[in-house]
Amino acid sequence: MPIDTPDDLRQHIEVAIKVEMTTIPPYLFAMYSIADPDSEAALLIRSIVAEEMLHAALATNLLLAVGGKPDFAGTRYMPTYPMDLPHHQPSLQIDLARCSLDLIEGLFMSIEQPETHKAPPAPDEFESLGQFYHALEQGLTDMSRRFDLFSAPREAAQMSDSSFYRPVQMDAEDSGGLMLINDLDSAIGAIEIIIHQGEGLSHEKWADPGHQELTHYHKLLRISDGFIPLGDVIPLRTNPRAADYPSDIALVADLFNALYRAVYMVMGRIFLGGEEQPKAVGALYLLMSGLLSPVARFLTECELENGEHAAPTFEIHHFGDAGPIEELTELAGQAALAFPQLSPVHETIHGLGLIL
Repeated sequence: MPIDTPDDLRQHIEVAIKVEMTTIPPYLFAMYSIADPDSEAALLIRSIVAEEMLHAALATNLLLAVGGKPDFAGTRYMPTYPMDLPHHQPSLQIDLARCSLDLIEGLFMSIEQPETHKAPPAPDEFESLGQFYHALEQGLTDMSRRFDLFSAPREAAQMSDSSFYRPVQMDAEDSGGLMLINDLDSAIGAIEIIIHQGEGLSHEKWADPGHQELTHYHKLLRISDGFIPLGDVIPLRTNPRAADYPSDIALVADLFNALYRAVYMVMGRIFLGGEEQPKAVGALYLLMSGLLSPVARFLTECELENGEHAAPTFEIHHFGDAGPIEELTELAGQAALAFPQLSPVHETIHGLGLIL
């Protein structure tokens, strides 16, 4: 069925947000499993994660621009694993698994599969994400003739300041970044950034005009074809659960999950706009790089039975009545008592107090 009403459009944009957020944990999990975090393979996957976050932000800007209300404060956008990629046909199961050529080729390259020129737009069941995003483009274009879609674009709430996003290594600045969406042209422009950086088209492997950045699919192809060696991989447990870990390691996994839940809460704060938005953006970067990464890396160093290692579980954490910052501080303090090398994480959490 075509996207035919503003409500249809907003519902499908929310699907886009959830799809983008669903792809981030499996990429992070695979990246954490690569023994050398500074290897070309790890940096390549990190570059994809950075742009998936960008795509989620652009989709949220689009939702705000057409009168929608993003819900990062709740858990509707939070995935649990294993799960199927929403609306993908045939079904594509997403697991949290250590990096391997099978994972790259069987899952990641399927997610990023380029759209062929003859593939029709597909808003509800799609073989490629390009089909889905082109269905959004088609719906926006058709409905803009019948509805004033951008009558109240909530510009102040959007994450549109270009200084809030900077490309990481292996990404190029002119492949696209944050942008304000307030009319049809800017909406189409944002969707084109998502398509070109991610899947591209069947004939095009570059995400930018200067041919400095490959699309996600062709980045992954570099590993699949052997141009970028995968290197040593830590044998992480697939689709782990914190409850299955020894109690002290389970505590650290719970800390990671609470921090990841805080990522969503901070994103919710970002898209309220206002004077606090720059602080919220800073808190997001602090969470992703300064807190989640060291906790994840610590978990991957913890050996379990059968030679497997622990890993982040990405389970949904529900904060209690004490409040997020108080609970995070308590969890981090307990983790630091059990593992003193996590003390810097406990100290860094105080930087979130102005936002959470």
